[in-house]
Amino acid sequence: MDDYIVKQFENPDEVREFDKGKYEVVNLPNMTIGKATYHKGWKWSVDVSPLSGTEFCETEHLGMVLEGSATVAFKDQPVQKLEPGDIFYVPQTPHDSWVLGDEDYVSIHFMGADKYAD
Repeated sequence: MDDYIVKQFENPDEVREFDKGKYEVVNLPNMTIGKATYHKGWKWSVDVSPLSGTEFCETEHLGMVLEGSATVAFKDQPVQKLEPGDIFYVPQTPHDSWVLGDEDYVSIHFMGADKYAD
């Protein structure tokens, strides 16, 4: 097998750190996968917005929640809740997000990881 690759998030290719969280990145041929870990009180528009230069997140996401709960909020739409086991797709439409409760929120991102918080 010429292109057999095994990587783990315990040794990511890149870590993007910000207040109340981090985003770990693993690069594979034709794919970048991210692992988001957000702590109590994390909110995208407060903690990541200064890094991205946009008011809200404009990255397309496809992922799965591993731990904790968070939201996805679009302007003039009901807030959506994400919980462990949920597989989610979020379009590039500007959106905000924040952690719910006291537990860390952890999710894996199969789409958008190459652009998130970069």
